[in-house]
Amino acid sequence: MKLTSGFANILKNSTASVKKNTGVSVGFHDPDTWISTGNYALNYRMTTDFHKGVPLGKVAMLSGQSGSGKSFIASGNIVREAQKQGIFVVLIDSENALDEDWLHALGVDTSEDKLLKVNMGMINDVAKFTYEFIDGYRKEYSDVPREDRQKVLFVVDSIGFLSVPAAVDQFKTGDLKGDMGIKAKQLKAYITQCVNSFGDLNIGMVCVNHSYESQDMFNPDPKISGGQGLVYACSMVVAMSQLKLKEDTDGNKTSEVNGIRAICKVMKSRYAKPHETVEIKIPWDTGMNPYSGLVEMFEKYNLLTKSGNRLTYTDIDTGEQIIKYRKAWQSNEDQCLDLIMNQFHRNPLITPVSEEEKGDENFGVEQDTE
Repeated sequence: MKLTSGFANILKNSTASVKKNTGVSVGFHDPDTWISTGNYALNYRMTTDFHKGVPLGKVAMLSGQSGSGKSFIASGNIVREAQKQGIFVVLIDSENALDEDWLHALGVDTSEDKLLKVNMGMINDVAKFTYEFIDGYRKEYSDVPREDRQKVLFVVDSIGFLSVPAAVDQFKTGDLKGDMGIKAKQLKAYITQCVNSFGDLNIGMVCVNHSYESQDMFNPDPKISGGQGLVYACSMVVAMSQLKLKEDTDGNKTSEVNGIRAICKVMKSRYAKPHETVEIKIPWDTGMNPYSGLVEMFEKYNLLTKSGNRLTYTDIDTGEQIIKYRKAWQSNEDQCLDLIMNQFHRNPLITPVSEEEKGDENFGVEQDTE
């Protein structure tokens, strides 16, 4: 049935009215720009793509224990990878912890034309700043095609450390009653407005948050601070926990702690199956290897199988068997992990989850016994 001219005019006028309002848009806005987390295995767990990570137009959250690597990934890796694509980064630091030397060590460019760092501690200040930025962005680019607009990524590190005006008033009087639930409501409202506003813009957000271990034996998933509403509002949520890395740069066991093992569990994703886990090693001296966690993940999918004290992969194009020691696989000798990633994507016959993984969602994740 063809639309009448009268109804077409109604749609045209309504669309024009919608476009004038901040926070509303018309049509579909599937992500077309993705920013890697700096780790192939984590990218895959979040998006079923080794090269995608977090999308513009959405809000993603990395939540974890102190020292679990969340700032390393969000304010370091993701910011660096965003800048490689010409994406301008607005870095909101609520903890006054992101030193310039530390960012430089992770490959982040702190030049004024690449990054704006803002120190804010109050939710209402962050909300006002974000709104004014989005409002100015819409006015500046109202007549510019979407593909020609400047792409922007907000990184809030951390959203869980933001405070509310009531807490400041209590601090002045010494009557510290807590926020009485105000903070959780304001955080949800802030993220909800960001999600609605980013839809048709080349803007995205990554938030860092805090989480703690669950004491509920029937629901052992990590508990994320800021209230459940904050989790509902985000498109992606990754919970991270920390274990000790007792290995040297060659992968040999040591008695000393040389870094962390970040256990990343995808609690929520609109682009992949949730509750999948990957372990990433982050040595303090060398930083994260982008291939970290891939060998163990490919073992779960039975792509890499044990042959004595070595691991074997069968090339699906040639039928040739590639046999190497674990350390050689983990170091990506001869770019063999790149070969598997490429074939993993091209051939759906090698994607089923193994029976062992189906039976235990924590399969392959070591537990810290100390």
